[in-house]
Amino acid sequence: MRIRRVLSTAALLAGAVVAPALLGATASPALADASPSASPSGDDSAPTEAGTSFRTATEVDQGVQATAGASAGDYLYWQFAADAGQRPTVKATVKLPEASKRSSAETWQIDVYDGLRRRQACQYGAQTRTAATDSSSVELSCTLRTVRAWSETWANDPLPGTYYVRLTATGLGAADLGLPMSAQLQVDSKDIGGSAAVDGSLAKPLVPGIAVTSEQSDDASDEGSDGSESKTATLSSLRPDTSAWWSDRWVWTAIGGVLAALAGIWGYSLTRGRGRPSRIPPGA
Repeated sequence: MRIRRVLSTAALLAGAVVAPALLGATASPALADASPSASPSGDDSAPTEAGTSFRTATEVDQGVQATAGASAGDYLYWQFAADAGQRPTVKATVKLPEASKRSSAETWQIDVYDGLRRRQACQYGAQTRTAATDSSSVELSCTLRTVRAWSETWANDPLPGTYYVRLTATGLGAADLGLPMSAQLQVDSKDIGGSAAVDGSLAKPLVPGIAVTSEQSDDASDEGSDGSESKTATLSSLRPDTSAWWSDRWVWTAIGGVLAALAGIWGYSLTRGRGRPSRIPPGA
C-alpha cells in the first residue's frame, strides 16, 4: 500500500509540473503569431544590387537569395537581421570572368560584422578561397556563433540586431582589376533553442541608428519641442523579432523538477524503512 501511495504521489507531482509547460508550448505559437513582426519596407523581391560601404549596405532577408553585378576589386556590402538563439550561415557564390580574360588566380573573402561593426569570427566554413585561373566560380561560407540575448560589455559575442556582410577579392592581379563579375548571397539560420538561452537580454537590438533615435527622442521630450524634431532617419529597416517569450528551456526545467521530486520521494522511502514490524504490538 505504501508503494502505491508513493507512486500515485509521484504521478500527481509529474502531472502538476509538466501540464503548465505543455500548455505553454501549445499556446506559444499562437502568441508568436499574434505579435507583429517587422519586415523590410518596400518591395519584397530579392535584392539585385549590393552596397559599397556599411552605410549603403543592401538589406536582405534570411532565406532570400540576393544577387549583384560588379567589377573585380569592388567591395560589396549586405546587411541582415539575426535574433537571439539563431546560428546564421552566410553563403556567397562569386561568378568569375571568363578564363581567357583572367591573367592569374583570384582570392575572395567574406567578412561578417555585427551592429557595432565588430568583426565576428566564423565558427566553421570556407571564409577565404582561391580560384584557379580556369575556375568559373568560387563558393564561400561562414557560420557564426549562436547569437546571445545578452553578453558582457567586454565580450565579442554575437548579439541580436543587424549584421553586415562584406565580399571582396583580397588577392587579385593588377590586370584583372575592373573585369565584370557577379555574386550571389544567401543567409540562413538554425534555431538552437533553449540550450543557448542566457539570463538577461538587451534593452534594444544593435541596429544602425537606434542610439541616435533614442537620444534625440529623449531630448525632444525634455525640451518640449514639436514632433518634427523627434523624427530621425533610421539607417536600417531590418529588425529581429524579439517578442517571443517561449523557449524549450522551460520544458527541460519542468522535466528536471519532476526527476528531482521522484528522486526525493525514492530517497525518503529508502531512509524511512518499513515501519513497525507486525509481530510487535502497538503498545510495546
